[in-house]
Amino acid sequence: MNGGTNSGRQVRILGIGGSTRRGSSSERALQTALAAAARHGATVSSVVGADLVLPMYDPAGGALPAPAKRLLAALAEADGLLIASPAYHGSTSGLLKNALDYVEELRDDARPYLSERAVGCLAVAQGWQSGVSTLGTLRTIVHALRGWPTPLGVVLNTSVSGFTADGDCADPRVREQIEVMARQVVDFARTRPPRP
Repeated sequence: MNGGTNSGRQVRILGIGGSTRRGSSSERALQTALAAAARHGATVSSVVGADLVLPMYDPAGGALPAPAKRLLAALAEADGLLIASPAYHGSTSGLLKNALDYVEELRDDARPYLSERAVGCLAVAQGWQSGVSTLGTLRTIVHALRGWPTPLGVVLNTSVSGFTADGDCADPRVREQIEVMARQVVDFARTRPPRP
């Protein structure tokens, strides 16, 4: 997907995810994916952990809190996304789901919701069943928000693979999958017209 006049265009990839625990496995997986996107020439940034602790989204809630405004500004500027969630009882964490509910505030944006953006989805679980279920949920949420999940999504099963002391993914097969997924996000972003 690397053709066209936009193939050398600088793109912005935003990572969202993790848990309230600093250095969690899902945050490490997200950082691995963002590093891969940077290797493919993207400018990367992230909103993780404590930055995702927001009041419960209320569509009639009035003024938005400052952290929500920062999240929405970063989303509006992003050309592509990488989203990582820990598996909580077979689904995304409430922390991440609530943050994604705030995307409703972009309904009147020039690119509503997550329109025109590829989204790489990562699920981190201690077991395959919960991880695969969580990945499916992430992809469904992205579809509902008009985003395009990449062809490859990634499940990291921490019962069989983890991270080195330096924070790198210790499993070369999972590392390769994350690399491919990140490249798909970057390549797709470059095929799209520049932001309005």
